[in-house]
Amino acid sequence: MRKLTQLVLFTAALIATPAFAEMKVAVLNYQMALLESDAAKRYAVDAEKKFGPQLNKLKTLESDAKRIQDRMVKDGDKMQQAERERLELEFKQKARDFQFQSKELNEAKAIADREMLGKLKPNLDKAVEDVIKNGNFDLVLERGAVIEVKPQYDITRQVIERMNQMR
Repeated sequence: MRKLTQLVLFTAALIATPAFAEMKVAVLNYQMALLESDAAKRYAVDAEKKFGPQLNKLKTLESDAKRIQDRMVKDGDKMQQAERERLELEFKQKARDFQFQSKELNEAKAIADREMLGKLKPNLDKAVEDVIKNGNFDLVLERGAVIEVKPQYDITRQVIERMNQMR
């Protein structure tokens, strides 16, 4: 029975091989195609400008909290009780402000990222469709699902170029 199963599998592989040999296969890194497009790069620069001031505030809060914490560790046993309590309170306030502002920044950035993706995805899908049609590919695999691929089978650059032409 085992030999019969092996024979059937071997025969099926021999029959299927010519069909696969005629297939035109390509690989696409969908995420890279999106992120390397001119539109995504412009968005990254715009987002840096838009969210930069909030990020700087967070860095300032973080460094202030770190400074307070370092002072408490270094001089805490030499401080009077009132001074130590004031520093602990100030540290807790900075930590709360940091958490709150960090959460707000992350939410605003996530909303902006989703909006950008909503605008770019149709163009990316159209670019992928155009490259597949022009290349007459029978099968396109996501790059993450492939272990090794020769560069001539990767259509990611073609998709990026096509997307950049679309404006």
